[in-house]
Amino acid sequence: MQKQAFFKIALAAASLLVVASCSSTPDKSAETSASPSIHSAKIKKHRHTPWQEAYDEAPENDTENTLSASDLQDPDPNLPVTDVWQRIRTGFQISDYRTLHPETERHLRWFIDHPQYVDRVVERARPYLYHIVEEVKKRNMPMEAALLPVVESGFKPHAYSRSHAAGLWQFIPGTGKVYGLEQNWWYDGRRDVIRSTTAALDYLQKLHNDFGDWQLAFAAYNCGEGTVGRAIKRNQDLGKPTDFWSLDLPSETSAYVPKLMAVSHMVKFPARYDISLSPIDNEPYIGIVDIGSQIDLAVAAEMAGLSEDELNHLNPAFNRWATAPDGPHQLVLPLDRIDDFKLALAKMPTSKRVKWARHKIQRGESLSVIARRYNTTVSVIKQANQLSNNQIRAGSHLLIPVASGQLSSTALAHAGQSDADSPEQQKQLYTVKSGDTWWDIARKHELDVATLATWNKKTAHDILKPGQQLVIWTQAAKRKSVNYTIKNGDSLWAISRKFNVSVADVREWNGLSDRTMLQPGQNLRLYLDET
Repeated sequence: MQKQAFFKIALAAASLLVVASCSSTPDKSAETSASPSIHSAKIKKHRHTPWQEAYDEAPENDTENTLSASDLQDPDPNLPVTDVWQRIRTGFQISDYRTLHPETERHLRWFIDHPQYVDRVVERARPYLYHIVEEVKKRNMPMEAALLPVVESGFKPHAYSRSHAAGLWQFIPGTGKVYGLEQNWWYDGRRDVIRSTTAALDYLQKLHNDFGDWQLAFAAYNCGEGTVGRAIKRNQDLGKPTDFWSLDLPSETSAYVPKLMAVSHMVKFPARYDISLSPIDNEPYIGIVDIGSQIDLAVAAEMAGLSEDELNHLNPAFNRWATAPDGPHQLVLPLDRIDDFKLALAKMPTSKRVKWARHKIQRGESLSVIARRYNTTVSVIKQANQLSNNQIRAGSHLLIPVASGQLSSTALAHAGQSDADSPEQQKQLYTVKSGDTWWDIARKHELDVATLATWNKKTAHDILKPGQQLVIWTQAAKRKSVNYTIKNGDSLWAISRKFNVSVADVREWNGLSDRTMLQPGQNLRLYLDET
């Protein structure tokens, strides 16, 4: 027994020396010191959770991982591949994975020290990873590209950064539009898992064509092709190498590629680093269903036999309670739910896919005021009621599409950014005090944390500092109606200033366009705070 234990210890130590001593990749000047070895120790892990539960922090569990650190052998290539992780491993192209750059090693150590985080990312990736791997394979791209969402978003489809990047692939608005990702009140294509994957791979292929090197393409995906191009030009002028590791790039980008390579090393050799990657079946999990018209997401969830949260995680691009009226008319569903959903959809008339309210127009109301009340848009109301302009008459009735169920907390959080612009709400500033947390502030103002963070273009993981000011939107004070008769020389700006309202509000309350000419004797309806 002692000889056997000694043999295992010696074998593990030898394998660690191989990893630690063979970094031949060109180093940056700040990284000339020898890299320390990564110890493969037994790590406490929690059990894997279903993917639907992996979007929140999971509690730790004291179950010990029993993977052998000395098991470095790849599976037999002649056996059928049943695990997506194995497909990814065999498709790596960027590195020979015999060397470990010191900066890559630093990030790899972080993943080794945080196995619970790795478990959560694996569960979040579970519904989408097969689709992404298939798309990467079709283009003969390196499988490292399939792991980029780990670095970009942690595989959170609703991820939103302070630079306004959104979705698994973290597109900023401008780049998203360039690559065909529509963004409007109802729908944000940057969070559409299917379409954003296509856009991200299109962009990466374009960058690879520009630079002829995948590591430079990934760097440009992070900081832009202009930044990488200028860094290459500087090195060329100085007679220096122009590979990624030799370039002077922004600090975030300098960490970006090493982080991706660290993830790839972890996926390549999970046993070596005592990491357990829960298997993901090498078969499709999701499919796309054409629905033909707008549908209430609560109705769709019930027809598919899913909770609203489950449907929302698979269809994170929809900002509101229903799909967009003008499309895309598609839903992503688990394959095993599609047949039943199609049968239920075929039995439901198009007119019943969205529920309707009959609204009696009150004096002083405009289409935009009514649209905000029902969480819809002016164009939808006009289309539903066959209106050719914005003129409406008090006492008449409108048909308004309305939500049949409760919005999921996730959808509400992302709708909150648009809702915050509503003139029916008032903006307040809250000054952060010592000891305040996002949860404390949200609870005090009867909000959820996600909505509060979204209003302030932050995430719930951002650190709050005493003295920092946060925006809180509250219901406006009650308003009274006032009739104002236009006089000679009046302008909308002068009237709005006189009554302490905005020009936009005056136009909205009276159905005026920016080209409408005011006439003396004309009456305007104004709504003023009673205070």
